[in-house]
This record gives sequence, structure tokens and C-alpha cells, in this order.
Amino acid sequence: MLDINQLGAQLRKRGFNFFSGVPCSFLKDLINYAINKHEYVIATNEGEAVAISAGAYMAGKKSCVVMQNSGLTNALNPLTSLNYCFRIPVLGFMSWRGEPILHDEPEHTLMGEITSQLLELCRIPHVILSTDSDELNRQFDKAEEYINNNEPFFFIVKKNTFSEEKAVKRLSFKTYEKLITEGQSVTPEPTRLQVIQKILATRDKNTLLLASTGKGGRELFEEEDSPNHLYMVGSMGCVSSIGLGISMVNHRKRIIALDGDGALLMRMGSLATNGYYRPKNLLHVLLDNGSHDSTGGQQTVSHNVGFAKIAHEAGYDQSIVTNNLDDILQCIQKWKQDPVLTFLHVRIRAGSKANLGRPTVKPFEVKERLMSLLKETYPPLSKNE
Repeated sequence: MLDINQLGAQLRKRGFNFFSGVPCSFLKDLINYAINKHEYVIATNEGEAVAISAGAYMAGKKSCVVMQNSGLTNALNPLTSLNYCFRIPVLGFMSWRGEPILHDEPEHTLMGEITSQLLELCRIPHVILSTDSDELNRQFDKAEEYINNNEPFFFIVKKNTFSEEKAVKRLSFKTYEKLITEGQSVTPEPTRLQVIQKILATRDKNTLLLASTGKGGRELFEEEDSPNHLYMVGSMGCVSSIGLGISMVNHRKRIIALDGDGALLMRMGSLATNGYYRPKNLLHVLLDNGSHDSTGGQQTVSHNVGFAKIAHEAGYDQSIVTNNLDDILQCIQKWKQDPVLTFLHVRIRAGSKANLGRPTVKPFEVKERLMSLLKETYPPLSKNE
């Protein structure tokens, strides 16, 4: 058995102090340790945890994700299309449910057999976490080599690996007044590009603009490329989680996350996570055209979804529904003057700019210039800070 404080000493020694994840009984003592001694963000699913940790890393934190091996399949999308493409490292702790020598629950049988092979297939280096102190040190040396080379590294954790750690620090629940506002609807609805242009009109060096995968990022790049921008590729549904990770680490930047209806529907649990942690420097903008525009315009089910009401009930301080460009401008200006976690649902027309190109800046180059910008310091966002 490994003393959890011994593992903690290795983590502190190497600067890992940010955790996000989904529980597993094999990992309860590690999670309790992370909550007691570090910063631990509760995620609704494993892919969201990876995206939150990616954002935290870009803002300057060496990050860890915690998950059951069954959740690896949920995390593979951001691991392969976010971390791999952008060269974002993360240290993973993953339980080995269904280990062949265990008599585990039937749902873990197949995953227990293929856990290591699946990691190998996805080019994620990994080892079984050792309980021997000398070997543990060597394993962390190896892990750090990969992390420093901007690659992920995973520890597979067997049953009964850790000594007991009781939860001392409890994550608190918050109650507060929330507001929902409906603006004056206009006809015809604006295009996505018109909304992007309106947002760009409010740009400043202290505000980051993160665009979800698909045509939103492509239109943003063609309209204006900037070190303030992140053009997500793949990792569908993860843009606001990246924004959450950045906003929780860097309180001096404003983050606007441009989402799409298809993407948000894929990971709606992120609304609950964002609403719980309530970073006031995050503005979550949903550009809703009722379709998967990048794949041929297939319809989504967004027409039946009250996104702003869901965000309101999930904990966003402000939820606004409008398709009026003037309302959008006023919303952003108000958020900049008095920042609170805000959700802005904008109904837009389907379709995109003709002959739309793709970003010519490589994803890892986008990450590196954004990280350089995040290292710069600016005055507080508001007089209340």
C-alpha cells in the first residue's frame, strides 16, 4: 500500500497542484487528498475534466485528471483531438476496474482487459502506479519527461493502492440571486459572422475569445486572427470547460467562450459545473442555428431546448436570450464593467461564409501564443476585486 502523503510529496515536488475528475472507489483517497490539500474541480464527466485541466494548464497550472478506466472512453475525444493536437500535457490517474485477477462487476470485464491496449493505441504513455518508494520516484521522473515534452502520461491504479485519506475539507454549496432576461427578438436572425463581428468590436488585449470546433472558429480566424484567440479543433462540446479552467486560474483575464448548439448538447453537464464554480470572468455565448453546420447542416434538437433557463437553474448569475445585435453589444459591455458568470443564447441563421477557409496557424502554435498572453499581468477586472 502507498502512503497517500508520499504520493502527495511527489506531486508537490513536481508542481502538480490542480485536479479535476470523476470519482471511482479505487481513487477515493487520492480525491480526498486533492480536495484537502490542492484545488479539485468536480467534473460531470471525464472528457470535461480533461478539458478543464487543459484550460488550467494553459493558464499556468500543472494539471491532473482522475477517472475510472470506464471513463477513459469518454475522455478519448479531448485526449486525441485537444491534448494531442494542441500539445497539452496532463497527468492522469486512472483506476484499473476489471483487472483480470479481480472478481469485479461484469460491466468492467472488457474494459479491464483492454485498458492498457487502449492507451497504447492512443499513444498515451502509462505505467501501473508502484507502491515502492524508489520505483515511484523513477516513475514520476519518467512521467515528468513526457509532461515537459507536452505529452500526457497516465498512472494505472490498482485496487487498495492508497492509504486512507478522510475528507476534511468539504466543497461548499452556494445560494444567491440569479437573473434571466429576454431581449427583443428581431427578424431576420443575424448570421454567425455578424455576431462574431459584433463581439470583435468590443475586443481588448485583456479579453480572450475561445471558439468552438467547426465553422465558428473558421469564421473568426478569417475575420481576424489574434493571439487572444483559440480556435478549437475536435473536442466537441469542450470550449466552455476550457474557459472554466483558464478562468479559475487566471482571474485577471476575461474569457468569452463561443459555443454551438450541437456542441453544447453533446456536453450539457458543463453548464452545471460552470454554474457551481461561477467564475465571474467567463461569458458563455451560444450561437444556435439549430444545425450541425460543419457536417452538412443536419438538424439538431436545439429547437426544443431552453438553454438560458437551464443555465439559469444550473447557477449562471445572468442568463440572456436575444438575437438583437445591439443587445449583444450591451450585454458584453455590461459584463466587462461588472463581470459575473453570464450565459448569452443567440439564435442565428443557418449557413456560413462562402468559400470558408481554415486556420493556417497550427493548433500548438495557437496554444503557445495564448499561453504567452496569459502570463502577462493587467489591473483588476473591476473595482470590486
